[in-house]
Amino acid sequence: MKLQDIQQKLGGERIGEVASQLAGVGTIESADETQITFLANPKYRSALGRTAAGAVIVGPEDRDITSKPRIVAANPYVYFARVAQLFSPPASHAGGIHPSAVVHAGAVIAASAAIGEFVSVGFNAIIGERVQIGAGSIIGENVSVGADSVIAPRVTIYPNCSLGLRGIIHSGAVIGADGFGFAPDFQGDHGSWIKIPQTGRVIIGDDCEIGANTTIDRGAIEDTIIGNDVKLDNQIQVGHNCFIGDHTVIAGCVGIAGSTRIGRHVMVGGAAGFAGHLEVCDGAVISAMTLITKSITEPGMVTAVMPQMKHADWLKNIAHLRQFDKLANEVKEIRKKGDAS
Repeated sequence: MKLQDIQQKLGGERIGEVASQLAGVGTIESADETQITFLANPKYRSALGRTAAGAVIVGPEDRDITSKPRIVAANPYVYFARVAQLFSPPASHAGGIHPSAVVHAGAVIAASAAIGEFVSVGFNAIIGERVQIGAGSIIGENVSVGADSVIAPRVTIYPNCSLGLRGIIHSGAVIGADGFGFAPDFQGDHGSWIKIPQTGRVIIGDDCEIGANTTIDRGAIEDTIIGNDVKLDNQIQVGHNCFIGDHTVIAGCVGIAGSTRIGRHVMVGGAAGFAGHLEVCDGAVISAMTLITKSITEPGMVTAVMPQMKHADWLKNIAHLRQFDKLANEVKEIRKKGDAS
């Protein structure tokens, strides 16, 4: 494509034109003359002068920062993402069921759906138009998969769960396993944990993406619900009866305990943790490795993690921290004496 082709599809202001067609996208540091790059972060402005990219996407404030052929867009990063999609369209798959797949006679599969090798599709499952299901995936009974969804190899969707339109589920994900529900029945050292049947479902909305090896537990009685346009990274655990609102994004290795309600447009950094039965309001931003132990009621950033420092400095600081309770008590005593006088 040339810049004119891109502009016709995506809009923006075009300044100049490349001499030869562009073949893909690249970073400012690595792009060559056959690729288009972007500038969204001001700290990379100096790198723009050194880039070998054939063209660049910039914001209005950087319209005249370079003489390279360019497209001016309100949001260069989003525009770049859409350009990348143009150069990397989804692979097309002819509809059909591989001979090795095991499909229950009661399942309903659209003719345009592609069912891969050794896939299992259960009774009364509904597979929509143009759905792709990768090798070795298991689709349980009464599962519905919305049109244009892509299920990678080795995904397991337990019975009665549903995935909306245009969903993407990556390899190793497990949707609808039992939640961690047990009642203690002990008399001294005798007794056992009594399993609570997990009879709810997992309901996933439209345009969601579920990362590799992420697990979403079914509800104990009511459903676990994932809203529309939710993006979950790899190796996330979502406990039973959780609710995640529309347009929320959660980075890898986050653990969300049961019955947590997370609002819309929430951003969660990697390895954060949530105690159960909490509520997180719309628009909250949670830093990486933050432990959330109480509800968040106001939008904005929340951080509860000690920044990195040299090991010797950490040892000194933690030594003081261990004495914090003693120091607090001494301050109380000083205040009491001051009040008494």
